[in-house]
Amino acid sequence: MTAAQEETGPDPVLHEDRLDYTPTARSVTLCRRRAARLVAEWGHPHLADEASLLVSELATNALLHGCMRGRLFRVRLTLTPAVLRVEVSDPRGERLPGPRAPGADDCYGRGLIVVARLADRWGVEPRTVGKTVFAELTVR
Repeated sequence: MTAAQEETGPDPVLHEDRLDYTPTARSVTLCRRRAARLVAEWGHPHLADEASLLVSELATNALLHGCMRGRLFRVRLTLTPAVLRVEVSDPRGERLPGPRAPGADDCYGRGLIVVARLADRWGVEPRTVGKTVFAELTVR
C-alpha cells in the first residue's frame, strides 16, 4: 500500500503525478499551473483553483524554508475517488512547518494559515531524507 493510500484509506489511486523542481521562484509558477491543469484533466475542474493555491503555498514554503542548494523539491498529486492529495517534499527534515501569527505589516507568514483553512486535512510526514508536507481536499 502506498503512503497516499494509507493516508486516504483503502480507496485506489485513480491518478498520480510526481515531478521534481529546481528551487527557484519560477518553479512555483510551473508547479502551480501544472496542478491546476492536471486536476481539471482528471475530471475535477471545480478543485483546480484550490489545488493550485495549495501547491503554490506548499511549494513556496519548501523554497523559502526547506530547500538546499543543489537539491530539488518534489510535488506529487494523487487522486482517489474520495480525496485529492497535494504533497510537497523537500530535503530539510529538521525544519518542520507550523502556522504562526504574522504581524499586520509582515509580508510573509500566512501560507500555512491559508493551507489550514482551505484543506480538509493537512500535515507533515518525515522522510528518510527531508519531509513531506501534504494537504487534502475531499472530492465532492
